[in-house]
Amino acid sequence: MRVVAAAGMESRIRGSDGGGPRGGRPMLLMWIILSSSLCLTVEGQMKLSPETVQKWAVSFGKEISALSSRYSGAKLLQKKYKDIEAAVKIEEVGGEELAKKFAEEMEEMLGRKMKSVKRLAEAAEDADLYHDYNETLTFEYFNSMLINTVDGNGNPLALGGDFALEKNEHFNKLPVNTQLSNIQVPTNVYNRDPDILNGAYMSEALNDVFIDNFQKDPTLTWQYFGSAAGFFRLYPGIQWIPDENGVVTFDCRNRNWYIQAATSPKDVVIVVDVSGSMKGLRLTIAKHTINTILDTLGENDFVNIVAYSDYVRYVEPCFKGTLVQADLDNREHFKLLVDGLHVKGEGKVKNAMKESFKILNEAAALGQGSLCNQAIMLITDGAMEDFQSVFEEFNWPERRVRVFTYLIGREMTFAENVKWIACNNKGYYTHVSTLADVQENVMEYLHVLSRPMVINHDHDIIWTEAYMDSVLFNSQAQSLLLMTSVAMPVFSKKKETLSHGILLGVVGTDVALKELMRLAPRYKLGVHGYAFLITNNGYILSHPDLRPLYKEGKRLKPKPNYNSVDLMEVEWEDTEEKLRTAMVRGQTGTMALDVRASVDKGRRVMFLKNDYFYTVINETPFSLGIVLTRGYGQYIFIGNISVEEGLHDLLAPDLTIASEWTYCETDIDPAHRKLSQLQAVVQYLTGKEPHMECDLQLLQQTLFDAVVTAPMEAYWTALMLNTSGMDEGVETAFLGTRSGLMRFQRYAGVEKRIGKSFLTSTDMENMFTLDHFPVWYRRASEYPAGQFLYYMPRQETRDIFRDYEADYSATLSEEEVELEAEEGRGQPLRLLGMPPSSTLPPKSLTNALSPISYFSSLSFLLFSSSLFSS
Repeated sequence: MRVVAAAGMESRIRGSDGGGPRGGRPMLLMWIILSSSLCLTVEGQMKLSPETVQKWAVSFGKEISALSSRYSGAKLLQKKYKDIEAAVKIEEVGGEELAKKFAEEMEEMLGRKMKSVKRLAEAAEDADLYHDYNETLTFEYFNSMLINTVDGNGNPLALGGDFALEKNEHFNKLPVNTQLSNIQVPTNVYNRDPDILNGAYMSEALNDVFIDNFQKDPTLTWQYFGSAAGFFRLYPGIQWIPDENGVVTFDCRNRNWYIQAATSPKDVVIVVDVSGSMKGLRLTIAKHTINTILDTLGENDFVNIVAYSDYVRYVEPCFKGTLVQADLDNREHFKLLVDGLHVKGEGKVKNAMKESFKILNEAAALGQGSLCNQAIMLITDGAMEDFQSVFEEFNWPERRVRVFTYLIGREMTFAENVKWIACNNKGYYTHVSTLADVQENVMEYLHVLSRPMVINHDHDIIWTEAYMDSVLFNSQAQSLLLMTSVAMPVFSKKKETLSHGILLGVVGTDVALKELMRLAPRYKLGVHGYAFLITNNGYILSHPDLRPLYKEGKRLKPKPNYNSVDLMEVEWEDTEEKLRTAMVRGQTGTMALDVRASVDKGRRVMFLKNDYFYTVINETPFSLGIVLTRGYGQYIFIGNISVEEGLHDLLAPDLTIASEWTYCETDIDPAHRKLSQLQAVVQYLTGKEPHMECDLQLLQQTLFDAVVTAPMEAYWTALMLNTSGMDEGVETAFLGTRSGLMRFQRYAGVEKRIGKSFLTSTDMENMFTLDHFPVWYRRASEYPAGQFLYYMPRQETRDIFRDYEADYSATLSEEEVELEAEEGRGQPLRLLGMPPSSTLPPKSLTNALSPISYFSSLSFLLFSSSLFSS
């Protein structure tokens, strides 16, 4: 009987895949318990005829269809679009032209950042050129740790003093000083060291350049100068917050932007002594040294680690004889393996050095690795063997591989041997006797590797991979913002030091990737379309499916490998890696893929045909890709409407526009930064801000949609004022358009609504965002035009189901219900819907079926419909 009952409803109900009923799942009217007057029972079992169940299913379908049609106003809106259909112009979206246009705009934006960085580098080099180093210099600079603080007597601290700070919208509402920069010095660096004081004094000249850059390009964010001496000058100035122990571990010289700008790409083999003499503190210092070296490597570098005692072994046997990319995953993997190293036996460095040279020589011969600098890092407490023959065989006379040596521990017996190795192989020797020495001593190798660049004055501009600066902006909103940095080295131009190749530091600025992606607006890409960016290593800079955060308690934190996610991990239908390979090579082209796209936080899947268009962003290591979906993504329609008519309807109280989209640019003029997008649009259209930069095509579409959908406000209001009353449980009517415009009518107060968060600022899945269209919009767009799609958001129903489980013995479905309600076809692309929230079916149907008892998943049921075909 149950199987027949389910089959009897097949013509009215569909599962989420658009096919027949789900196997083993209850359908719309599940198990119904009738009073003894309506059914016969045998041995306590209920008997129900298939005809009766089918009748109820048909009745219920008609009721829900009528309810949907009435409260959504679908027919009215459909008629309105039908009336203006002749005035609508349909245009096909040209993917190749669109990708080229977006890439050119991004190139222009990033070009402005590069010009700012070049001005900083030139100013810093000129300031150093005319500055005479003074060993006894006294200079009071603003230390970002000490500003606005007083001692026990209420007096300002030295290097502190009053430093005006004001919250600024452009800098994520952080308190900043846009008239001055200030300086951060790590806790382990003496803040009155002569090198620090001279550098701070010299770099005061950058203040005017910081301000001038910001005036020329108001979209600039943080600008900075990281000194080789260890201090960090940041504009605008901020109050630096130490950790819970009052310590600031941030050292700009460890940051990826500094390391990449200061050195060229490099191949590094780390050779560590694990003989018996390295036990205890020496092994601890050695491990810390390795980890610090690993932290100075980036995606453009290649690395391996060899351990030696009586014999040579790779810390990762799988990487034997080769170099691996020093991305975050590999670096963290090496750190775990290094932590497990143990000491034993006698140290024989000769064989370890031979193995290291073989790795590097083979990589160079095969065209693998960085194809640039090569270095061996020898970490040991002494070298007793006759090792000169190794260098004669593998490295002399060219000395192509630099050898850096780190003597571990207080013992100096073999210091001369270790020093000889470095000095005779164009490297650098350093003595590391305590853990506190590690940081400063490891950084010395960067200065050595940078000398050829300094001597040749190679001012290469570098761009970093995507990152979140949770160290610089600890526990602040800025820390969760994905960004990339552009940086450039600063060299000494003094004649007396020019041949020595002195690196003064690195200048740079940050670019929020969110701002960059605004140049590829959502409305031009369609409901399922999107844009993405990758680096020349294939790693994602920005992609809608990149989810870099996870929740720990109530806090969001970056995932361990959030910035080393490869394109093939999200565009996994590119099984042959054709898309990835072409983009990594900086090519321009197009390809098509059949994809399965997830919506509703991965709970549902849609099958789409996507066209990919990609091109390189010139002067950067980045490539841009855009995706257009066949169907809605292929076309865009343009309606013509007067500003006066459109503005009137745009000011309706039931109307909103996508707050994350850029209708008008509010970040250029500081006076505009507190305006919402709707306020900015109104200011521009009314002539109050005629010079504001706005997207005219998007504004035209928005005005057109506002006029066409305007009758819905009166329709929905009339339903509320109807004296016959509202059907119980109807909560909200809403509609959305491709321009990001939304209208919605609350039929029930917040205290009566089941879906309390629906269409609020916290309900990002159901709103237009920078990354996606609402989930109900996306799902309905792939449903047959003119049919209502019904489903239940889990987050709204989970607790309700639990609350009613004890009271109702019937269930609707485990996850969702989808019904068809024919409302006509052949109209263009608009969505609307209404969530009925009654825990029982509509009153008339309840009366017809009484005394049936339900556990109904109509407690929060969304439905939406695509009124226009593509």
